[in-house]
Amino acid sequence: MIRTAIVGLGRWGQNLVDSVRGSGAIRFTTAHTRTQATAAGFCAESGLRWVGSLDAVLDDANVDAIVFATPHTQHSEQVIRAARAGKHVFIEKPFSLSVTDARRAKQAADTAGIVLAVGFNRRFHPSMSLLRQAVTSGRLGTLVTISAEQTALHGISMTEDAWRARPDEAPAGAMTAIGVHLVDGMIDLFGPIRQVYAEVARRAAPLADDTTDVLLRFGNGASGHIFCSTAAAPHYRMAVYGTEGFAEVLGHQMTTFRLVPAAGVHGAAEPEVTETTGFNMLNAELEAFAASIAAGRPFPTPLDEIMHGVAVFEAVAASASAGKPMMVA
Repeated sequence: MIRTAIVGLGRWGQNLVDSVRGSGAIRFTTAHTRTQATAAGFCAESGLRWVGSLDAVLDDANVDAIVFATPHTQHSEQVIRAARAGKHVFIEKPFSLSVTDARRAKQAADTAGIVLAVGFNRRFHPSMSLLRQAVTSGRLGTLVTISAEQTALHGISMTEDAWRARPDEAPAGAMTAIGVHLVDGMIDLFGPIRQVYAEVARRAAPLADDTTDVLLRFGNGASGHIFCSTAAAPHYRMAVYGTEGFAEVLGHQMTTFRLVPAAGVHGAAEPEVTETTGFNMLNAELEAFAASIAAGRPFPTPLDEIMHGVAVFEAVAASASAGKPMMVA
């Protein structure tokens, strides 16, 4: 059993704790958040011991690992501090807002020999596994393009004290909240991204830019498009088009996988559809984190792909600001 602390007990931190209740692999024992009063009820109900500082977590020999659900700008320093204390780290996405900070954090983790995991939970869904298999098996033929969209409504209801509404914490519109998931999925399926061209808009959210479109060019020559918004009815879609067929994952919970083989120049065969309901992506990623620690092996999501995702994010933010295409470093 991996004994774990949660740092950051907002809505998402609480979701992470709830996702592994009853798990035989990982158990949250300790919590730290900025204001004890706001977390007291949840800690009592969840059996968490609240402590007053991150130092108290780092100094606790009964804590094996730390899960951080904290503001984005804090991630790199928190990873570095935890690594130096010998604690395994699960950090919520985005890993970092800059390549420079990401490299510092990764170096600290490498030096300490800890497991470092980043919370791209959608990689673990069975529907994504089916889409990955369709791509890597060659069944779709030559890969032509990939299109992804993800939307939510939380941008409309954010209050002025919400850190996610601050431009330093959430540059490039919906990218930190949603778009980085789509970038990660595309890197997983199509490989490195060479160039991006991004536009950002504010359509309905009162405090922050809420909508982002990105055109992408991959190292393999294929094209891509991302649409993400924090002010549109919730939906998710990741679709891959090839010369021999088309496959997609659909639905806010990624429930539906659909593959449509090509049937001649002008038609398509009957679709193959797989439905996966009730899958808990948060449980899957946290139990994978625990399994990596127990086995002494890296987390399943490769860190080089995580680092490339940070470079893509940095290029997207630069492109949106400059109004022109940007090469990915």
